[in-house]
This record gives sequence, C-alpha cells and structure tokens, in this order.
Amino acid sequence: MSSPFQPRTARPVPSAGTLQQRIYLTPTQRVSTMPANSTLPNKNRVSLWNRIRVATRLLWELRGPDFQAAGTFVRMRYGQYSLPVRWFYFLGWALRQMWIVIPDALCHLQVPSQVSSTPMWLMTPNPLANHPWQNAPQQQLPTEVDTVVIGAGFTGAATAYHWRKHSPPERSLLILEMDDPASGSSGRNEGLVVMGRYFKMVQETVLHNLNRVRHDLTDSQRLQLARQFADRYCRAAYRNAELIEKTIMAESFECDYARAGWVQARTAAEQSSLAESIALATENGYHDWTSITPQEVLKKTGMRVQHNAGFSIAAASWHPAKWVWCLLQTALQVPQVSLYTRTRVTALTDEGPAYRVETTRGTVTARHVVLATESYTPALQAMFHDAILPMQEQAASGDGGPAEMQPHVGISGTWWFAGRYGKRVLFGSGGSRVRDREAGRNRPSRFLTKFIAGEMKQSYGPFQLELQNEWSGTVGYTPDEFPIVGNCDGKHRYIIGGMCGSGSGVSFNAARCIVNRILNRSDEIDDYPAAYFSPTRLLDPRRHQWPQLETTPLDDVTT
Repeated sequence: MSSPFQPRTARPVPSAGTLQQRIYLTPTQRVSTMPANSTLPNKNRVSLWNRIRVATRLLWELRGPDFQAAGTFVRMRYGQYSLPVRWFYFLGWALRQMWIVIPDALCHLQVPSQVSSTPMWLMTPNPLANHPWQNAPQQQLPTEVDTVVIGAGFTGAATAYHWRKHSPPERSLLILEMDDPASGSSGRNEGLVVMGRYFKMVQETVLHNLNRVRHDLTDSQRLQLARQFADRYCRAAYRNAELIEKTIMAESFECDYARAGWVQARTAAEQSSLAESIALATENGYHDWTSITPQEVLKKTGMRVQHNAGFSIAAASWHPAKWVWCLLQTALQVPQVSLYTRTRVTALTDEGPAYRVETTRGTVTARHVVLATESYTPALQAMFHDAILPMQEQAASGDGGPAEMQPHVGISGTWWFAGRYGKRVLFGSGGSRVRDREAGRNRPSRFLTKFIAGEMKQSYGPFQLELQNEWSGTVGYTPDEFPIVGNCDGKHRYIIGGMCGSGSGVSFNAARCIVNRILNRSDEIDDYPAAYFSPTRLLDPRRHQWPQLETTPLDDVTT
C-alpha cells in the first residue's frame, strides 16, 4: 500500500510502515498525535514493581528483528546527528518506552501466554488450500505449458484472472505456489486497497535515484524526468483502483470491500509538506490526495489529532486473502488455467525457445514465465539482488481496541497503522531489510507490538484489547521505490515486483498489461511502458532506454 508520508530531503532510509506502506519522518518529529493539553483518565496506575517487571521482560524478549528495527528507527529519527549522539538520544527514547509508555499501555493490552502467528486474514478457511492434491492426490504436474506464473498472491492471481478472460483455449497457464494462495504478503497486510503513492512522494524517490544514475542530465532535467515517472505511476495506479472495484462488482466477489478512504496523521512540522504534496498532485490532475481537519479526522476515524491529516479519498478496505481466492476460483473455471500449490520452484533456466522450470514436484517447460514472487524474487533470480529488497513488516490483531475507532477506513499514525474489522482491531508497523533467503519469514517483534499499543493509546485514549494474532511478512522495495513491470531478458520472461508495499495499488492493472503482451493483444491501454517500468533501469541503467524529456506540460488526467 502506498504511503503519503513525506521523505526527508536527504536520502530516505528503507523502512516499512505497513505490509503495504512506507513511512518517512523528519528527525525531530513528535510521535504523539494527541493534543498537548489533553488528559486521559488514569484508571490503572502502574506500580514501581510492575514497571520493573515490564522493562525486564522487554529486554528478555528482544530478538534479532528488534535490533534491526532499532537501527532503522535511529537512522530515520536521529539521522541528522553524529553516530554517538544518535544512539544517546535513542537510549533516552528506549528507556522512556520501557519505563513509562509501554507499562502504561499494557494496562490496556492483554497478552496471553500463547499468541497465534497465523495472520488474521488467514484464519478464514482457504478454499484453495493444498490444491489440487486435496481432492486429487494422484494429480501430476504437466510437463509443458504455454505460460508459468510463479506465485499465487495478488499478482499471480490477477494474472490468472486476466488470462481466463482473454486467452484462447489452446493457450495454457500454470500457477505454481510454494505454499497456499495468499500465504505471503497478500495475506499478511493491512487490508487496504490503495490509490497508489501520491505524486510528490513518487517524484522525490525517483529523483533521488536519478541524481545517482543520470549524471548526463541537468538538475532541472532530472526533476522533469522524475515528474514524468510520477505521472505514469499515478495514472496506472488510479486505473488499477477503478479496475479492482469494477471487477468486484461485476463478478460479485465476496471480499468485504468497502470504500471509505485512508487517513494519515500529520504533525505540525509536516503541514507545509502536506499542503505542497496536495497542490502538486492537484496541479497534475490527481485529486484523490487531500487533507482534512482534526474534526473530520475524529469523525472518520475516532482518532484525536492536533493538525490537518492527509486523506486518500478513494482508498478502500477489503479482505485481501478473499480477493486472491476469488480471482483464482474464477480463473480456474476454464480448463486452460491450472493451479498447483505447495510446489516450490527451485530453478529457472533459459533453454532457448523455452524455459525449464524445476520444482519440488517435477519439471515443467514453458514458452513464457511470469515472476509474481515479489520479495522472494532475489532468492530465485540472483540478478535481482539489490534491485528488489525484501523488507519485513509486521501486524497484530485482537478483539476489542478503541471503541471510537471507526470500521472500514484506513488509519495511520506517525509510526503505526490500524484498522477495525468487525470486533477485531488490526495494528502494525514496519521493520528493516532482511536477507534475500529470509524473505517471507514470520518473526514479529513483541516489542514493536507493545510499542504500537502505546502509540494507539496516545491517539485514542485507554482501551482494552486482547492480543490473539501476531505475525510478520516481507514486501519488495526497489532503490528508486518505483515498481518493476515488464520483460526481464529481452525474450519471454516477465516480472511484476518491487511494489514497495503497494501491491494492491499496482498488481491488478500490471497483470492485465503483462497478459496482453504475452497474448499479443493491443486493444487496451498499456499503463506500464518499458521506458519507465522496465527492470533494466535498475539492473543496467547505462543501457536502459530512458524516456524522452517532455517539452510540453504533462497531459491532463481526470480522476
């Protein structure tokens, strides 16, 4: 999911704000969004002994992911200082968290001895679990197909759906999934359908990379090119959101879809940046990104803030795993589409006219391959190491939560996100880059869970929540935080990835365009031109065919 949070003027530090969003902060930002003069009832005073007990337990529970997240936090919040000063400030912050904020929050967060690591979304029975082996244990993998799609998350399922709509019966498509559909980040995220990142954010992250790789351009030319990238991204993302809604309505998908927007709190220091980002988006024809007053924030979310917040008008909530399952179940209605779960791809080899796809269940030959593997891609294709960066993010859920928290709307604070889904509240935050081979790991930080509970208390006041599920996952980022959509090798191997936590804002439209290319269909708009989205801009920027600089104003775009 995209994040409307602004990058700093220096190079952004990779981090994650949800399983679908990035958060950027100035080093001096306040964490709290509560009014400075507000008071909260203190019905549960914490004794000295309990504070000692909580602090001791927090230290005892620290694991590797906690130290990784700490390093990222220090760079983001205190990056303007020297290394010793950064860690001095961080030590003061950590002591306050362990001694005051988290012990106070734990009066309202019940943590049982056993907490499930199953994501909230995957508690719903998966209708495609162990497919097709559940009903056909003797089923054999086909030896030859037209197209293999690796991965059955947002992207793989969308590819199968579009294939079902447009392919002739003789063009076969095989989806290979190493676990069950939606078991990766597609089933571990916040549960929002986003309109993509806003214009200014895309422009700034792309500009940073252009400053590094396009020394042949002047500053103004690089800015113009970054603006063109932002326009192409937003144009594609807006169409993606509308295609998703139209598909859900046309197919009568039952995936709990509700379009109520996404609110992101902003501090006093961020108000000018917020206004600038809205003006830039509006100037270029993108009207989804706006701001709302503290009173409107309270009405829409129940969250109390002091300053205007960013608001993505057309963002929606849904059950992300159900969306994946609906797409696949629809695609499997035609014989040319097949799905094989719990089948790990171990090697992919170019053998001239075809590709050899080796799996734990046998080998398949395919004329085309689509990599829908996102953060898992570098482990399978080493060429994408440092081009797609696996970033860990985490979430937790439980019954209860702030009574004022409104359902369906996306909610983000400075360091956290949350949402209400029936009686349950889901909340989470980001982490750090993990090694390629650790993509998909489920190792959440209990410290972060407790920290987020403290953050929510500052925004909502006291609440009661029983923690029931706690999980993590990984998403794929690119160095310029711009997705990769296109051909990998100049032949018939394609990729959709590097969506930077915005899988719901990219995958459906991108899959449509890739399917059209494979099937040689040209009767629909292609929103992902190679000059902007090809992986060569990252893998080999010197040889990449960059877009021409536009000398006239960008085309008007209506929303």
